[in-house]
Amino acid sequence: MSQANESHFGELTPRMRAFREEMLDERPYIDAERAVLATQAYREHQNQPNVMKRALMLEKILDNMTIYIEDKTLIVGNQATKNRNAPIFPEYTMEFVLNELDTFEKRDGDVFYITEETKQQLRDLAPFWDNNNLRARGEALLPEEVQVYMETGLFGMEGKLNAGDAHLAVNYERVLSVGLAGYEERVRACRAALDLTDPDAIDKNVFYKAVLVVIAAVRRFAGRYAALAREMAEAEKDEARAAELRRIAETCERVPYEPARSFREAVQSVWFIQLILQIESNGHSLSYGRFDQYMFPYYQADIASGAITRDEALELLTCLWIKTLSVNKVRSQAHTFSSAGSPMYQNVTIGGQTTDKRDAVNDLSFLVLQSVAQTRLTQPNLTVRYHAGLNKEFYDECIEVMKLGFGMPALNNDEVIIPSFIKWGVAEEDAYNYSAIGCVETAVPGKWGYRCTGMSYVNFPRMLLCVMNDGVDVTTGKRFAKGYGSFRDMKSYDELMEAWDKTIREITRASVIVENAIDKASERDVPDVLCSALTDDCIGRGKTIKEGGAVYDFISGLQVGIANMADSLAAIKKLVFDERRITPAELADALESDFAGEKGERIRQMLVNDAPKYGNDDDFVDQLVVDAYQSYIDEIAKYPNTRHGRGPIGGIRYAGTSSISANVGQGMGTMATPDGRHAHEPLAEGCSPAHNADTHGPTAVFKSVSKLPTEKITGGVLLNQKMAPTMLASERNKQKLEMLISAFFDRLHGYHVQYNIVSRETLLDAQAHPERHKDLIVRVAGYSAFFNVLSRATQDDIIARTEQTL
Repeated sequence: MSQANESHFGELTPRMRAFREEMLDERPYIDAERAVLATQAYREHQNQPNVMKRALMLEKILDNMTIYIEDKTLIVGNQATKNRNAPIFPEYTMEFVLNELDTFEKRDGDVFYITEETKQQLRDLAPFWDNNNLRARGEALLPEEVQVYMETGLFGMEGKLNAGDAHLAVNYERVLSVGLAGYEERVRACRAALDLTDPDAIDKNVFYKAVLVVIAAVRRFAGRYAALAREMAEAEKDEARAAELRRIAETCERVPYEPARSFREAVQSVWFIQLILQIESNGHSLSYGRFDQYMFPYYQADIASGAITRDEALELLTCLWIKTLSVNKVRSQAHTFSSAGSPMYQNVTIGGQTTDKRDAVNDLSFLVLQSVAQTRLTQPNLTVRYHAGLNKEFYDECIEVMKLGFGMPALNNDEVIIPSFIKWGVAEEDAYNYSAIGCVETAVPGKWGYRCTGMSYVNFPRMLLCVMNDGVDVTTGKRFAKGYGSFRDMKSYDELMEAWDKTIREITRASVIVENAIDKASERDVPDVLCSALTDDCIGRGKTIKEGGAVYDFISGLQVGIANMADSLAAIKKLVFDERRITPAELADALESDFAGEKGERIRQMLVNDAPKYGNDDDFVDQLVVDAYQSYIDEIAKYPNTRHGRGPIGGIRYAGTSSISANVGQGMGTMATPDGRHAHEPLAEGCSPAHNADTHGPTAVFKSVSKLPTEKITGGVLLNQKMAPTMLASERNKQKLEMLISAFFDRLHGYHVQYNIVSRETLLDAQAHPERHKDLIVRVAGYSAFFNVLSRATQDDIIARTEQTL
């Protein structure tokens, strides 16, 4: 970070700077403690319904897990026996854990360490989970017709079988205003009102009992920290620290069970809930929602009364973000290809509009920006909601944070997202209260079901190759679709598109079958009790989220390789069918050989250089991908999800391009494509253009992206852009960037944009000398990660992105 920008945002306090360094220096270990306690609970309560079993499991963990209070922290609560350790969740899977016990430390990226003692603990408890967890039951539910897609990893369902869902924010505003005590009171009233002669009331009664067990456990968990803080205060020789510990104890004796009365209590309450939700389930993208909105009343009151100073509040926020980084998750090696860098996607959303349509920026919005700028970490994932009337001073500060070069904040556009939500049936007041959930996906905090995006991956370029190969996957030789002719025999582009339309609809239907089977298994096997209780209106309906307890329930899969699809179609149409410079057979031969030989390379050069490319505002290529995408959009809309008709508004699917780092993993499984891309190379990420194909500047990129049917891709339209730091060195260029983004959002109705402000030279030096760049953070997709923890393939992909100028 430049000295000028350090001066602009100020520096961390000495202890927060030290705390940050300690957190970054922690080596992430595999942690068996949670797995041991979960196994004990499941063994002890095998007769219980799963929802009660899950409650008793969480109770066992919270009552018995190791707790500690770091010397420099102002808020308390830990996920594992040590910060940055990754707990194991055996109720989801033990398969990859056992298979990779000896290889976690040998990975190219996303490395975890493990002791021999931990290995033995996991081996000892593994037999109990054999054919007795989500992965086993999910696989058993999958029909034979879709086994080929699972065997080949086509839909990228690894993470869905190995983990929970999350991808939501709970109702933090209500947690702070009524405390868990308020939820407890409502649960008792709902339970008392049950007519137990109604068959559905039997399940509701168990759910309510489970919620009461969990609330009591959370209260005791906070009490454990209160007792520890008092014990540490007695032994503390520094009276200032002793006073802090006593204040921590008083806070933990109250929240989150009681309503928060101050900003300090509100921060601690939110952290307890954020943490415990990730102890309950290992689903990522557990987000903070509209933090500056629900926290502002506590901040405003404390500032006005003198109970806290701005600097004290700032230090408290920086501590919260450092604690947020302490949460970790281990994924299977296969899953890391789509989630490189061990991201947790804990999103904080600020800015936007109030529910009565006024600019929502407040003093806390600025403080959140400053605190994130000071900590410069991969967590939280910061999103700013843009709208036409956004506070100009705040907008300026957002660009200043971007200049720091760690990929934040991302910008989401109210002018597109709010109308899109309303069109889908979301109440206007709720639509104006949306937040980012994880990457660029959006939902209404505390009212939306799981996984608003992130279901099946559908790899468009790989599917195009399948279409051209008469329905047989080129990568594996397996039949994926019925087949509607070989490309070698096709006489026109329209014939190819007819085959595409039929094939992509078949594949889409198959993806729905897979999603429904895994959703059914998750609903039955691993209900999340606390998360459901804090999501409206699970308590009112007496249902978990997966049973249909949320007010809204819309989901999307992820469509990968949009730009490669566009460029491939343009090359085929122009060079094969319009100009007939390449025959269908010649192209097919070149693709099969990965452009081998002199002729293969000559054809590849034609594909790369002589066909228009997506990202340059060329209607020819842009419209081709829009037309092809429409087949998927039309088909996916036909299939409701498993919660449809069970309570939520919606219960349907729509499109989304938030493909995280799946472009690298999906590219590994995709052979040579008609855009001139070699086999196994990364695909383009999100809806961003292919690397260095966008030659006409950022405005042309924005215009191409804006032609996508954004209003129908409510799952997220992810656009990454990259600039050298020198481009934003002047105030003039900073203002040019603001005007450019505003034009994209206001006039072109763009959905999202985010920037990597880092030079190619810095990235190359970090590859060669990682020890010099311990703090280097880059935007991978809809999230940021430390560059050094990424695999070489992901690093190379980021380095290769087009560097735009203004």
